[in-house]
Amino acid sequence: MRLDAGQEDVGGRLDRFVSQRIEDASRSLVLEWIRAGRVRVNGTVERKASRRLRGNEAVDVDPAARPPLRAMPEAIDIDILYEDQHIAVVNKPAGMIVHAGAGNHSGTLVNALLHHFDRLSSASGDSRPGIVHRLDRFTTGAIVVTKHDRAHRLLQEQFQKREVRKHYWAVVEGALPHDPHDDPRLLRHGRPVMRDGWWWLRLELPIRRDKRNRIKMAVASNGREAVSDFRVLRSGARYSAVEVRIHTGRTHQVRLHLASAGHPVVGDSLYGARRALPEIPGLRRYLLHARRLEFEHPDTGQRMGFDAPPDAEFARLVSRLGL
Repeated sequence: MRLDAGQEDVGGRLDRFVSQRIEDASRSLVLEWIRAGRVRVNGTVERKASRRLRGNEAVDVDPAARPPLRAMPEAIDIDILYEDQHIAVVNKPAGMIVHAGAGNHSGTLVNALLHHFDRLSSASGDSRPGIVHRLDRFTTGAIVVTKHDRAHRLLQEQFQKREVRKHYWAVVEGALPHDPHDDPRLLRHGRPVMRDGWWWLRLELPIRRDKRNRIKMAVASNGREAVSDFRVLRSGARYSAVEVRIHTGRTHQVRLHLASAGHPVVGDSLYGARRALPEIPGLRRYLLHARRLEFEHPDTGQRMGFDAPPDAEFARLVSRLGL
């Protein structure tokens, strides 16, 4: 198909222009077309997605649908914290994507699960066998997977009813008091609650997709309900270690809530953290770890809790930050 780039399109990226003009063509799909030589500008194949339009150009596109995703086994080592005939709990490493998506079809947790387990639930489709919930790429820690559809359904119901307890450890920028009453700035974002003998700050900040940047989430009054509690574990002059318990499971919830309170997760430049730290040159991950996961076993009904130890690099980085 031919798309005409006019003066109003001058300066825009080629991939964005094509995705906006063709219905249901995501930026990632357009990127695949460009890399495959399926996009021409004024008759010449253009393989640079960031190419800026100059106006009065003819953009020819030869669309191609993606083949259906079906995950394949890969011999990837994973840390299995627990396993029985119904479920498994895995300690996900940093940098590993949970399941295949745009541009990522191998090296995922699902690829590893298919290699290690004889069967996985199919309720989430061929590209996400066993997956009930997710962790972001650089978030480490406990994630539960299911081996048959009944277990998947029963665990999914627990997530929907908010009966699953999820605790995270995070290292954030800035010094924090152990009692949130001592920081008036924190009180503008949340309210203190006493639980288990500790003061926590409760953040009740609705979340929706950011309208200007589709890979981000944003706090907005018309967003979906999102509730998090956090307390300070240790605090230094420039960084603090916190524990977070989430009551809802929105995309990027922990990262966005902490950033909205003025204390982004260290290394999380998407939500305002510094890209370069003098203590850790070349940091390539953010410091967020899913420490504990609690739920009822889908077969026995027994309440179970699983603690995932942070990886050695996480501990080393925390130490370098003086915590």
